[in-house]
Amino acid sequence: MKSRTAGPVAAITGIGVVAPNGIGAEAFWKATQAGDSVLDRVTRQGCEHLPVRVAGEVRGFDPGSLVEDRFLVQTDRFSHYALAAADLALEHARLGRADYEDDPYAVGVVTAAGSGGGEFGQRELQRLWGQGPRYVGPYQSIAWFYAASTGQISIRRGFKGPCGVVCSDEAGGLDAFAHAGRAIRQGSRAMLVGATEAPLAPYSVVCQVGYEGLSTADDPERAYRPFTAKACGFVPAEGGAMFTVEDAAKAARRGAPVRALLAGHCATFTPPGRTDDADGLAHAVLGALREAGCAPEEVDVVFADALGTPEADAAEAAALRAALGPHAAKVPVTAPKTGTGRAYCAAGTLDAAAAVLALEHGVVPPTPNVFDVCHDLDVVTGSARVAPLRTALVLSRGRMGSNTALVLRGGPGSRAQ
Repeated sequence: MKSRTAGPVAAITGIGVVAPNGIGAEAFWKATQAGDSVLDRVTRQGCEHLPVRVAGEVRGFDPGSLVEDRFLVQTDRFSHYALAAADLALEHARLGRADYEDDPYAVGVVTAAGSGGGEFGQRELQRLWGQGPRYVGPYQSIAWFYAASTGQISIRRGFKGPCGVVCSDEAGGLDAFAHAGRAIRQGSRAMLVGATEAPLAPYSVVCQVGYEGLSTADDPERAYRPFTAKACGFVPAEGGAMFTVEDAAKAARRGAPVRALLAGHCATFTPPGRTDDADGLAHAVLGALREAGCAPEEVDVVFADALGTPEADAAEAAALRAALGPHAAKVPVTAPKTGTGRAYCAAGTLDAAAAVLALEHGVVPPTPNVFDVCHDLDVVTGSARVAPLRTALVLSRGRMGSNTALVLRGGPGSRAQ
């Protein structure tokens, strides 16, 4: 296949992670590679009586030690995660103010979010109805909004370049990379891109109860088991990841680590609720491979969407067979999110972080809590698998019909180079 892209090549130079299994890329990768499962009973106050019993909670996160007070009071938990992850991504990329203060319009921010600031919004609405409008804080108008993280990161860091928010269902986390790549090709120096979620406040959980495929199982080891005969849905999670994306050539010149290349992306749409439809995802994979100039047999690892219902899992397996042909039965497939939960828009970004780190280390992380695979896929279970990795395919689907595929190529430091 021949790539259709031209101009500067967008590269990931920094990764910032705030996840249920670790804060920071190093801690996240250590737990992901080990196949640790951190799913547990929901402990958020006010959620005890709700049907969702198991989730992936971010523990040990102290926003006060990572974010200034003036930003904390204006923002919800999901933005706290984004602000902290953005700092980590910039630090990882060694991109400081001195690198962009001559032209702050050359750096932008793109994020995605589905649940928004439910915890903040619920608190202010309770004040409204319990005490009256005089007791509602002025930040209620912005803190709940799904665009809050983009705005606050750009204000806090002084980024005045292309900024945006992606609204494309749960696939938005991966779609944000396409926006960042386009900005780089159009001349931006760097972009902060990613997604974070905090859907475990009572109001947010109530909104999820009607979601098709949401697991209500009590046992953390059995609540989320995609691609098995006992698949019973997914469990929600909070957290997410932010990335520094730059022009690969310019990043190399300033001595930044080029961790992976954004090689190809494609998004499609299928009818809402049709998780049994394989065509949309298959076309997204084919489109991403075409943009990357990548043949199906060149894919070294697939990070699956792994919704966790029998119909959706069968459709994802069928989509891979349709797009990759015979290679679909041979390529290693993994879904690390079965150990941390499915963080909606942020699920794809956490998979992207795991994919970049897998390319760097030459290791395919396992799929926690999954053993008896019932589909014709080489799902990596039990323990990590060492393999030469040059190209990763990351998949994401949304309940309302969005399908996205992202192709990542290993950077100069990856084991397969």
